Order: sequence, then structure tokens, then C-alpha cells
Amino acid sequence: MPLQNPEGDMAVKKKAAKQKPAQKAAAKTSKARGKKARVAVLMGSKSDWPSMEAAVEVLKGMGVGCDVRVISAHRTPERHHKFVTGAEAAGIELFICGAGFAAHLAGVTAAITPLPVLGVPLDSSALNGMDALLATVQMPGGIPVATFGIGKSGAKNAGLFAAAMLAGSDPSVRKALDAYRKKQTASVPERPF
Repeated sequence: MPLQNPEGDMAVKKKAAKQKPAQKAAAKTSKARGKKARVAVLMGSKSDWPSMEAAVEVLKGMGVGCDVRVISAHRTPERHHKFVTGAEAAGIELFICGAGFAAHLAGVTAAITPLPVLGVPLDSSALNGMDALLATVQMPGGIPVATFGIGKSGAKNAGLFAAAMLAGSDPSVRKALDAYRKKQTASVPERPF
């Protein structure tokens, strides 16, 4: 008969009960419609979730599974390295990284993986995201990061760009992307009145 550790089991239950709403939401979005995660969405802080959620919602709407994580390039370097270097073997095809301030998450990710990295600068400093934009877009030659606009709209566009990248080899994503664009076009009136 296997030995059981009741204190260990209780600790796991307590930890699960203490999950914050953002953690629970991220866990729910880990796999869109039960599909295996193909896109890793990383953010430097849990406070980045309200912006980065836009990328996840777009991908979820296209039926693309996401693995959503809080990983800081500065505060959790071991966690970052372990996740990024194992991501391709786990089925991840590309990364969307959002960070504010010095915003090194996308660049550090691109430095250790051959997979595409999409960077989303976030508005979390006194410089209104300009520092994050420059840190993300001004990568040295040889370590590319595709950079999007600051904040929620940038995250949404990163999600759409990721879907477009996947659509080239996935007819279901292509169909969902085409439908999204048709719906978007139909929602624009011809006249303002």
C-alpha cells in the first residue's frame, strides 16, 4: 500500500483555494476549447493580465490554445529559462511576451529560443510605456522581436498576428481569422449618422 502524506495533500488543497482571480482566469485560458497550447503568452507581472488578456481572448476565439504564465526576466530567471527552453518540446510554436518598464522579457526569450517572439510593451511606468516600447523594439541585430503597440491594443494585435502566422498551416485558424475580419469589416458603418 502506498504511503500518503495528509499534510502534503492538505497543503496542495490550501494553495489551490488561495489562487487569485487572475491565476484562475489564466488557468482557464491555458487551453482554448480543449486544444493543446500552441502559443505561450508570458507577462512580467500579474498586474499585466488586464492588457495581455486581449491577446488570449483573440486566440481563444480562433480556437488556438494558449499557455498563459507570469514570468519575469529579472525576478524569475530560472523559471523563465526552464519554461522557454522546454516550450517547443511541449508543442509551443511561438511566444507573445508583454512587459513594462525595462521590458526585457521578449528580448531575453528571443535570445534562448529559435521560435518567433512577439513583444508587447506595456504602460506601467511614469514614461507611459515609451521605455518599454524602446526596450522591446530596439533589439540588436540577430535577435529579432516583432514589436507591437503599447498596451491592450498591442496585445490584441499580437494575438491577431500570431493567428495569422498559424493560419498558413492550419485551415481552421485561417477560416476563423477570415470570419473575424469579415465581421470586423461589417461592423464599420458607411456613414457617421
